[in-house]
This record gives sequence, structure tokens and C-alpha cells, in this order.
Amino acid sequence: MNTPAPLFRTVLVANRGEIARRVFRTLRRLGIRSVAVYTDADAGSPHAREADHAVRVPSYLDVDAVIAAAVSSGADAVHPGYGFLSENAAFARACAVAGVVFVGPGVEALEVMGDKIRAKAHVAGHGVPTVPGFSAAGLSDTEIAASADRAGYPLLVKPSAGGGGKGMTVATGPADLPDALATARRVARAAFGDDTLLLERLLERPRHIEVQVLADAHGTTISLGERECTLQRRHQKVIEEAPSPVVDAATRALLAEAAVAAARSVGYLGAGTVEFLVAGDRIDEPFFIEMNTRLQVEHPVTELVTGVDLVEQQLRVAAGLPLETGEIRLDGHAIEARVYVETPARGYLPATGTVTAWHPGPARVDSAVETGSVISPLYDPMIAKVIAHGPDRDTALARLDAALAETIVLGVDTNIADLRALLAEPAVRGGDLDTGLLDRRGTPEAPEPSPDALAAVAAAVVDAGAPVDASVWGRVGAWRAGGAAAHQTVSLEDDAGCVHTVTPGEVEAVVTGGPVEYWVHADGGAHRLRLVSRRADAERRRVAVGRARGAVDPDLVAPLPGTVVAVHAHDGDTVEAGARLVTIEAMKMEHTVVAPHAGTVRLRTSAGAQVARDAVVATVTPAAERPEPQITEPVERTGTPPASVAPAASAGSATPAGSDPSAGIPASVPTPSPKETHP
Repeated sequence: MNTPAPLFRTVLVANRGEIARRVFRTLRRLGIRSVAVYTDADAGSPHAREADHAVRVPSYLDVDAVIAAAVSSGADAVHPGYGFLSENAAFARACAVAGVVFVGPGVEALEVMGDKIRAKAHVAGHGVPTVPGFSAAGLSDTEIAASADRAGYPLLVKPSAGGGGKGMTVATGPADLPDALATARRVARAAFGDDTLLLERLLERPRHIEVQVLADAHGTTISLGERECTLQRRHQKVIEEAPSPVVDAATRALLAEAAVAAARSVGYLGAGTVEFLVAGDRIDEPFFIEMNTRLQVEHPVTELVTGVDLVEQQLRVAAGLPLETGEIRLDGHAIEARVYVETPARGYLPATGTVTAWHPGPARVDSAVETGSVISPLYDPMIAKVIAHGPDRDTALARLDAALAETIVLGVDTNIADLRALLAEPAVRGGDLDTGLLDRRGTPEAPEPSPDALAAVAAAVVDAGAPVDASVWGRVGAWRAGGAAAHQTVSLEDDAGCVHTVTPGEVEAVVTGGPVEYWVHADGGAHRLRLVSRRADAERRRVAVGRARGAVDPDLVAPLPGTVVAVHAHDGDTVEAGARLVTIEAMKMEHTVVAPHAGTVRLRTSAGAQVARDAVVATVTPAAERPEPQITEPVERTGTPPASVAPAASAGSATPAGSDPSAGIPASVPTPSPKETHP
């Protein structure tokens, strides 16, 4: 590229986390001064420190504060990243008033494409095929129900404004429609200030394929190929790749033609993404669903297969220059995995905590964190993206798996082990995908720690009789336990409640934590282990380590910290198993606590209350008496720490397909929800 430097003198990035850091990399390469904004929760975060200048703002959604930060820092342009204000037409207009360039499309494009109902009608008028459906604007619920009957079920109910899957719910039949409408409206009103809904026919086992476009003010609009974004959970993308494994040259040309037509229809400028759904058996019949008028989370896969820096091209267009991409050729295959701070075994609930060790694997890694980062419940749980490239899809898959195996994240739960298991599944390896695949897959069990992981923690426990130093990198390498320590025995409990009795070993591992709870990375996986006992001075005790099948606990707890946004029952109500009781919102998702068994409800919280993880929010007292816990054979325990009881599943945990609610493992019903989050 022969980009003049600088395109701008100073650019403020109105975002946080990995996308802010990614934009800073291009700014540094181009010799442009960077300005970050940060909130109190992000003070000291990597993105705030890496910029040339940083300004505190009360919220990433505060238009006036962000504009003031741009003006006070001398920025002549603002890059919005994705999420937050990136698709906000009022923000783009405010930038223009302040004399600051908005790195993105014009206000008209933002307004048209930011309203799903308007966008669908607009592109249909320009020959772009759309999914059958209807707008609920101005309709009563009775009229919506009648229109839904005519359209046919199942239907996807979603906010007309916004994106990122927030507020999307599925109505499989008339009985589901009232709850789906109420949830979607509540989320849409809170997230976007507009509860207008759009209902679309839900295609059976569809694929989600999107096209990256670039456009400048000199008449050039081009496609950079498609991305396969079908692997999603609850409408949130998990793994993306480019190109799609099922799109041939003819279909690629068809998709490109439709995407370019959609972009040109609104005079689009900059980088944008046109999203399509295709039925699994009719890949050559794409249906437009929306246009994202900003950089996508998954843009790195396109960059790796085309060699084009999309942020640089955004800056060129914003500076009034023509695109400079050369001829677009797709080179090999790229696959991205999103690393979320979440607990797969608890229904993929978002997690919080402090990252006690962070070390990326051998691939492109766009990260929001470092060792010592505190994960806040205020923002999206995605902390990194791991992206691998290869000459073909099989090689890219293998390289991604290898990179994930070497990516070390300790101190917080993540989905890395689940991502690796997903990459190994035959359907994924064969490219036989649909958007419901991950939801049908259900909730995995907590992975069992490997012998090396157990041996490493045992060595850490007895090493010099001291807790492991939180400075992890002094501990990388082989644990060598010698002398008396080598003859000690350590009992450790994993997240599944299983107790393992092991001796220290000489293994390659990274361990943090102590003196009771430890995190270990060994054999390509991370585990949390709790110290039960050391052999020395142990006493024998009988302890409860589980519940008998059919045992019930009347206390229902919050599956994660958050805000109670709805209470669906009253004190004294008699409910059946599965009845919705309390809905809690945190980190972009709503989680509904349901009754695990029939009984009488007593509420312990109210709408608007803040609740901590595992706080009791309701009780459901059954008619039958609660059975005694099952008692195991005696095991070795020390007097300290106290004997550990394996935790029963909470009422917010997800129920694996086919499980029995009477076993005391009720379901959480997650729905995307508003937050200062990324899509």
C-alpha cells in the first residue's frame, strides 16, 4: 500500500477492549496519534494504556462525553469500532457538527440500514431477496397474532433497531408468541429506546453467510468475499471462517452482486457487511437479513485471506481517498474462534473474576486482556479472538486447535475447552453446519482434569509448603518435587465435584492460585481445582459429596451476578415444574430462573434488585420431604480447609437435552439483552 501518512493527525477510538487495541495497531503503523476513552470500570485496562492519550468518560454510550473527549484531545476523526455508538446516526451527526470526521458511512445509510424493517423494504426495492415476514409497527398483539398465523410458524421475533442478536426470540407456535413479544420489546426498549419489532419466518436449519464490502466516494464498491458465520449460540457467533466451505464460484458471484447492490442503494461509504440466510439445501438462494454498517467482530478472517487491512481502508475512505486494495484474491482459508469468559457446564453463563495468567497461542490473537485483568459484568464476555490461516480448511482447523491448546487463560472460566471439542466434531470438520447446531448440542459436562494437571497442582501445594506465587511466569516449566514432598499425597476436588487423590509429579504446566483454590493449564486445557487435604496430619471424616437422585432443594439461586429485570410469580403461588419465576440480566444476556419442581413459591428478591451469583432469589417448597444426601465412604481430609461438599446444580443451570427436571437440575432460559456490549 502507498497510503499517504498521516491520513489524519489524531484519531479517537470510541470503543474498548480488543477492537480498540486492533485499531490502535493500524494507527501506529500509519503514524497516526491515537486517543482512547475509558470508563471507571476500565481504568488501567490495556486499551487505555496502549493509546497515546486516554480520556475518561462516564459511559461508552455517552455521545456528548465522547464528542467532548475528541475535541479536547485534538482528534480530527473518530473510529467507532463495533457495538456501542458505531451504528448510531445521532453520533455520526454529532461528529459532523463538532467538525470531527466519523470513520464510517453517512447518516442516511446508518438510518436506513439501522432500522431492520426499513432496510428490508429498501433493499427489496433494489432487487435484493428478503426473508418472508412482517413489521409489527402499529399493530396490537391481536393483530400481530393474526399476521403470525398467516405468515406461519416458527417465527423469529426481533427488535427492528440494533443488532448483535440482542432481543431475538423464537416463537414456535401461538402459545409462545406473547412471551416472545414481551421479551423482545423489553430488551429493545432498554437497548435501543425503540420497542418496534420485526417478525420473520424462521428458516429450517439455515446457514448464516455474510459478505464484506468496501466502498469509497469515487464510485467504487467491491466485495471481498463471504464469511461463514453459521456456528452460533443464542444468535451470538462463536466460530467464523472465510471463505464458506459450501459456496462455489457461481454462488459467490451471486452473493457479491446482492451485497454490492444493497450497499450502493444507500450510497454506502467505508467497510460494511451484508448478511444473508440460506436454507441448507438451497445455498444458491440467499435471503437478505440485515446490513451491519461498521467493522465486524469477525473481520480478521477476511483480512487473512485477502491481505487487506480493513481499518486502513476505512481511514482512507474517511479521508476522502479512493480504495487501494489491488485485485481481490482469496488466498487459503481462515477460521476465527471467539474466547468468552463463561462457564459451559453451567449453560454458558457469563463469568467474572481476575485473569491470573494470560498467554496467547501461536496464531493471530486479538485480545482485550492481560495477566491481572479484572473481568467486569458490565461488558461483553468476549475477551479474545484466536484466528488461524492455512492453505486449506483442514490445515486452518488444525492450526486453530493447536493455537487454542496453547492459549493460557487462568483465574476465570472460559469456553476454550469447548471450542476445541467443537472443532473436533464431524459435522464441523465436514462443514455440515446450521445455525441451530450449537443449541442442539446442549450443555457439556465440566472436563475432567488430566493426570498432568492434577500432578502439577499437587506439586504446587507441597512445593516448599507455600502457596503458589501469583507471578505465574516464574513457575512455567517442569514441577520437580523432591525429598519428603515427593511422598506426600494430595486430594483435590474438580468442578464436577469429583475428588482425586494424587502425588506430586514432574510435568509441564502453569499453575496459579492457592492456598485452597488453584488454576492449572496442562495438556492443552485449563482447570480449577480445590484443595481437599494433604496426607500429613489428616483426619478421617464422613462427608456428603452429592445428592441422591430425586433430591430437591427449595432454594433457587442466581446463576450469575446481575439485575432482576422481571418477576413472573407472586408469594404463595403454586407452580408446576418449569414455571418461570425470575429473570436476571447481565453481560448482554437474560437468564430466567425456573421452578425445578412443583411447589409453593416464596420470593426473595424484586424487580430492579442487584443480586450476586448464588444469591437465593426464590424458594419453591415441594410437598414431599427432602431426602437425605448420599454419604460416601470415608476419605482423607485435613482439619483445614473444611470438608468440601460438591455443589448441586443451581436453578439457573442449563439442563442437558433429555435430562429429568425432577433430578434437581432445572433450566436457565437465556435471551440476548441490552448492555454496553459488543455484537
